[in-house]
Amino acid sequence: MGFVSSVSHFVFDVGIVSWDVLLTLLNLVRRKRRIGHVTPEGHPGYGRHWPEFRSPQETDSRCACPALNAMANNGIISRTGRGISFVELNHHIRAIYNFSPSFCSFVPHNAARMLKRSYSKDTFDLEEIDLHNGIEHDASPLRLDSALEPNQSKKHVPFIEELLAAATCKDKNGDDVITTKDLSKMLGKRRAVARAINKEFSLSLFHKIFGSTNASTLVTIFGGRVDDLRSFFMSGSQRAGRRASANLTE
Repeated sequence: MGFVSSVSHFVFDVGIVSWDVLLTLLNLVRRKRRIGHVTPEGHPGYGRHWPEFRSPQETDSRCACPALNAMANNGIISRTGRGISFVELNHHIRAIYNFSPSFCSFVPHNAARMLKRSYSKDTFDLEEIDLHNGIEHDASPLRLDSALEPNQSKKHVPFIEELLAAATCKDKNGDDVITTKDLSKMLGKRRAVARAINKEFSLSLFHKIFGSTNASTLVTIFGGRVDDLRSFFMSGSQRAGRRASANLTE
């Protein structure tokens, strides 16, 4: 990487962090979006009307991220998971999951940087972002480590069931809800076990933060609702009664 590129990436990262801090502060005084009015009008998912779900075919490309796989399964991005625009992915993540615009910009920019491609001009296949210790990392609560299972698009059902069974709260309807405290305990356990059984285990500070951030979306996006999470993880569908939270940075 050249000096100019290094400086450019540093400036971009500082800008993203500053932008995110500003949005977080603004959210302290801004009104939250109402449930049922999170997905923008005219975009797939508005009014809880999702495109048809189709299971991936053998030749389709999928990755370690269930959120991206679900968008492909529902035709929001390429159903094959191939030839995806970094720019378009930015917009779709924002509209579907209500992440902050700073996060939605950072993720595809970081993926393009990792793959040494142009964010504005190039495309990618989902499986390509499973480069180990890029976006994919060890000690996931949903998958075996890559040293044990090279196909990182393959979910590990026992991990998912254990994670969801860790829920300690109930909502007003009596349904199970997983909390940030529950997630913290399970992440700690998963990291300890992975370190013990995977001789090639590695987990940098960046990936610890990244993994914890991803886990937190189970509460901020899905409200911790176990039934919704089970359907999402097991079927890879945007449907299954998903009710996007309005609590994220806008």
